[in-house]
Amino acid sequence: MAQRANIAAQTAFGEAVVTGDLDALDAVVAPDSVDHDPAPGQAQGPEGYKAMFGELHAAFPDLHVEVEHLMATDDELAFAYKISGTHPGSLMGRPATGRRVSYRGMQISRFDSDGKLVERWGSSDELGMLRQLGLAEA
Repeated sequence: MAQRANIAAQTAFGEAVVTGDLDALDAVVAPDSVDHDPAPGQAQGPEGYKAMFGELHAAFPDLHVEVEHLMATDDELAFAYKISGTHPGSLMGRPATGRRVSYRGMQISRFDSDGKLVERWGSSDELGMLRQLGLAEA
């Protein structure tokens, strides 16, 4: 049962990121949630995720996240994903390029007994994304 609740919470998290309805994160992220792979200056809890993913959604309004593989225990989910989108907005202080990107990442999420995200470990191919945008050298 916990696995299903955690998958539902992670799915709601992903939908909030993709749609830009980031206030929905309040329902699935614990107030003291820790991101072990934070963006520079990222705060803990829902507010930190809202800021980080708000910038990503503004840079890629057609953002799409496809979960390619998922494994679950009673309190953790691990998944591999592919992110794609077009870049009409600024990102990390860099101007829009209008280019399309597609890159992969992996994440482990740990949930409490209430089904809220309490810890996140993640890694995505940000360098690959920046190269596709022409913002980093190959």
